[in-house]
Amino acid sequence: MFTKIGKNLLLVTSFSKFANVTNTLRPISTTPLRFCDHGDDNPDGKDKKKPVKPELDRTKIIPVETSIRYLASEAYKTTYGTEPVWVQYRRNHKGQLAPRKTRRTCIRGGVISTGSPCPICRDEYLVLDYNNLELLKQFISPYTGDVLSYSKTGLCQKKHQQLLVAIERARDRGLLTFELPFREYDYSEYYGKDWKKKATSA
Repeated sequence: MFTKIGKNLLLVTSFSKFANVTNTLRPISTTPLRFCDHGDDNPDGKDKKKPVKPELDRTKIIPVETSIRYLASEAYKTTYGTEPVWVQYRRNHKGQLAPRKTRRTCIRGGVISTGSPCPICRDEYLVLDYNNLELLKQFISPYTGDVLSYSKTGLCQKKHQQLLVAIERARDRGLLTFELPFREYDYSEYYGKDWKKKATSA
């Protein structure tokens, strides 16, 4: 038989077969229940969202035409100069060695969720689109024509995938030129070993 006396004490009464009654006090641990009390400040019972800083808000959609004009403006030249947008960026990571992969994304819920966003996420006027050629060329190697790795540019994984899609679309539409690798074929496999003699005699 259990009887609660006090806040954290429980009286345990046990009966033996000889009708002897023994009382034992045992401490018990109880967890207080926390009830959500909506006061007068929030009568609807909905959670209030914290105000978002304007410089961290990324819910506004910037047109591609605005981004193209931004790349040709004096504000862009003052910020980045003549260098690509990723040159002055430095990744913020733990330890001496940077991780192999960059973060998955810099924007969560339409708000920048990190202290050091990637070069594209930190500037809302840099829009990755197949028409924005001046921005896409900054992420293409001038020597090999390949897309620069995210380990060099510092782009997050989401923006890097958007970059690859934009470059492929620009190449499919003929907006970006690229060189195909030269392939030397062995025509003896198709015309036989004496294909050179046949070609000269003809």
